[in-house]
Amino acid sequence: MKADTLREKFLEFFKSKKHKIVEPDSLVPAGDPTVLFTPAGMNQFKKEFLGFDSGFSRAATCQRCLRTDDLDKVGKTPFHHTFFEMLGNFSFGDYFKKEAIQWAWEFLVKDLGIKEEKLWVSVYNDDAEAYAIWKDYIKVPAERIIKLGDKENFWPSEAKEKGPNGPCGPCSEIFFDYGKEAGCKEDICDPSCSCGRFAEIWNLVFTQFNRKEGGALEPLPKKNIDTGMGLERLAAVMQGAMNNFETDLFRPIIKEIVSGLKCQVSSNKEAIYAIADHIRAVTFAIYDGVLPSNEARGYVVRKLIRKSILYLRALGRNEPFLYKLVPVVSEAMQGYYPQLNERKENIAEIILSEEKNFISTLNSSDKLLKEKFAQVLKKHDAHKAGKIAFELYDTYGIPQELTFNWLEKEGIDYSKGAFEDELSLQKERSKSMSAMKGDVFGAKGMDLGIKETKFSGYKDYEVKAKITVILKDNNPVKKVSKGESAIFILERSPFYAESGGQVGDAGEIIKGKNKFLVQDTKKQDKIILHIGVVKEGSFKKNDLVTGKINIERRLSIARNHTATHILQGALRKVLGAHVKQQGSLVAEERLRFDFTHFKNISKEELNRIEEAVNTCILSNLPLVVKVKSLGEAKKEGALAFFGEKYSSKVRIISIGGVSKELCGGTHLSSTGEIGLFKITQEGSIASGIRRIEAVTGMNAYKKIKNEEGVISDISALLDVPEDKIVQELEKRIAKIRELEKRLQSQKTSVIGSSTQELIKAAKDIKGKKVIISILENADMDFLRRSVDNIKKQVSQNLVVALGTANNYQVQMVVGVTSDLTQQVDASRLIKEIAPEIGGSGGGRPDFAQAGGNRPENLSACLTNLEERITSLL
Repeated sequence: MKADTLREKFLEFFKSKKHKIVEPDSLVPAGDPTVLFTPAGMNQFKKEFLGFDSGFSRAATCQRCLRTDDLDKVGKTPFHHTFFEMLGNFSFGDYFKKEAIQWAWEFLVKDLGIKEEKLWVSVYNDDAEAYAIWKDYIKVPAERIIKLGDKENFWPSEAKEKGPNGPCGPCSEIFFDYGKEAGCKEDICDPSCSCGRFAEIWNLVFTQFNRKEGGALEPLPKKNIDTGMGLERLAAVMQGAMNNFETDLFRPIIKEIVSGLKCQVSSNKEAIYAIADHIRAVTFAIYDGVLPSNEARGYVVRKLIRKSILYLRALGRNEPFLYKLVPVVSEAMQGYYPQLNERKENIAEIILSEEKNFISTLNSSDKLLKEKFAQVLKKHDAHKAGKIAFELYDTYGIPQELTFNWLEKEGIDYSKGAFEDELSLQKERSKSMSAMKGDVFGAKGMDLGIKETKFSGYKDYEVKAKITVILKDNNPVKKVSKGESAIFILERSPFYAESGGQVGDAGEIIKGKNKFLVQDTKKQDKIILHIGVVKEGSFKKNDLVTGKINIERRLSIARNHTATHILQGALRKVLGAHVKQQGSLVAEERLRFDFTHFKNISKEELNRIEEAVNTCILSNLPLVVKVKSLGEAKKEGALAFFGEKYSSKVRIISIGGVSKELCGGTHLSSTGEIGLFKITQEGSIASGIRRIEAVTGMNAYKKIKNEEGVISDISALLDVPEDKIVQELEKRIAKIRELEKRLQSQKTSVIGSSTQELIKAAKDIKGKKVIISILENADMDFLRRSVDNIKKQVSQNLVVALGTANNYQVQMVVGVTSDLTQQVDASRLIKEIAPEIGGSGGGRPDFAQAGGNRPENLSACLTNLEERITSLL
């Protein structure tokens, strides 16, 4: 049975059990700073587990997940992955153990047809209730039920002893038995054995306790169910494979790797399997907006790409190859992720760029190693060498074997223990970033006694409402007075809270002569927070007030927001359908739009984009707003904003045939109200991501007037009409270049003649030529070229030091022929002498330079320099 079929069957089964089928979350969980990536199916239901009413008490999903805590096991075991899909069903205070166990068994045995005798179960050793359900209700023989402890069958693992505080509970796991011929082949073997005979396919978590400080467990008033079943493991079971990599989820990718590298799977399993796993993780991470970088999520993506490249090198491939696997991943996953196909070219280009950069780093690793270990060479610090080796491994991806071999060749002592210590610390950091944090259920707003603020700001700019909560320093208070900063929560509000890239509204909350200045508006769950300061009088909880937004500011923001939608449509029209929003800022003064595009945008393309937006504005197209289900919106091709989490009902903003997007922001009624659109800046902000900044309305008009003023000033300076500025500048630039060419020729001639004089005046010190001189009216370029010219004519036994002083500045160079650098190190010499001229310097053993601000000391400095050179020779 194919993986696509398994997904469909699972979701349909739980739909029949009255579960709401919820769209999977992004790999970057919206509004959840506790994890880097979505690590489990339950992650998007944290609020529901806390008791927040989302309109449903049962849910089921197929959630894409990414974890790195078992990265070193990927490819070595049949079941470990970085990227995987988790099938899950959830109950928020609805059904509990009996139904969860019954439906899990029913799905596996009746819907999928797995033989009962092939399934074993585990329960928490103190969970008599779950044991009884399995044994007496489901009729699983006692010999196929095992009891396990806190580490294996309690969630979070060992939470009773180690924490964190918060909701927790026992687990029950379902295992598939591959038979006695698999694994250790011992007569007595059960799921507690790690031999590989038993594959854990489904974990049922019964969240029934609240852990308090000291490890005390108190029953939760509402018990929850959280289950997770790995699609990859289930596919292996249903396809008769003992290894996830032998399923239809991986076979096409592995086939492409083997074909492209002309290698055999049997002798290269670990490398091939790891590459197949990592390319899925990287592809989906980039698809969800995470770009390779040296920070946080981007660092994980970059690390996976680099580990894959190292595996490829071990297989004999030293050129870019990973990017070629993206279309294969897209093809294999298109059944459930059809949108991936639209992004495959862009994703492939991002990966190709990373491959080229890292391969270049590896090819020049000798130079990098010399730079990094330069200090260790002098100090012979083995511990430091081990730490540097880890830095190279962790930051640059240089394999430890390559580094250690180089160190041995160079005769540098190193500590493998120091390397391993740093590696262990990194693993712990990785685990902590992937795992759930203890404050995962610490959502604010849940204990305020309110669930939402009714927003009426799409139509109303002014609303009368009651103050339901006043927060000062994040604590509820009954009253605030003049000068005090606070947060007001109203029962209904016209203020738009910051969301989807749009900044929050500002304005006033008024009660007679009492005035609260709203400086910003944010949202916590469905509660609108009016953040500001009391300007006049005082306010109390339950006061009836009037909330007024700053209308002019709102309209400016709306101009920029509507223009942003039009801009995305124009980008897709001019650059291609691969363009996808990756971030945005919609403020009062300007807009910023980040989008996927791998190539530079030409001036002609930028002009076409700007023209397309302004054409739409002049057409005065109406904005049509509709509310539909998320599924309907996606079927209609409405674009979603990156990083946003949408509810089941969504707002669709349509602008003619130009744009159709899911958006909860505030907009104009028609495009003509924008007035004017002007791009102010465009450029690359990351690999495959570009940014456009623009202004609209009066800000665009002011921008154009400023540019007109600059052009007018240039016209006056050049004394030519405005339409002749370019021709005049071209003429003058050509003249300047001709003069520079003549000057360069004269300088070369002067250097040649002065060089001969300097060589003639050279001193002989112990059989070596030493040239020490001050050159008048020279610059650093003249000094450097003079040294080069002298060294060309005197290729051995030469030390030359030249200096010049101009405009309260002094410059100096030292050159040494290669045969003397062991005696006279130019770099060390100039570092010692540079402080005398009030500066510093550096360079190579054969050439160094310095600059300072004490020209009066130049003569004495060169005299001292000559004495130092003499002593060295």
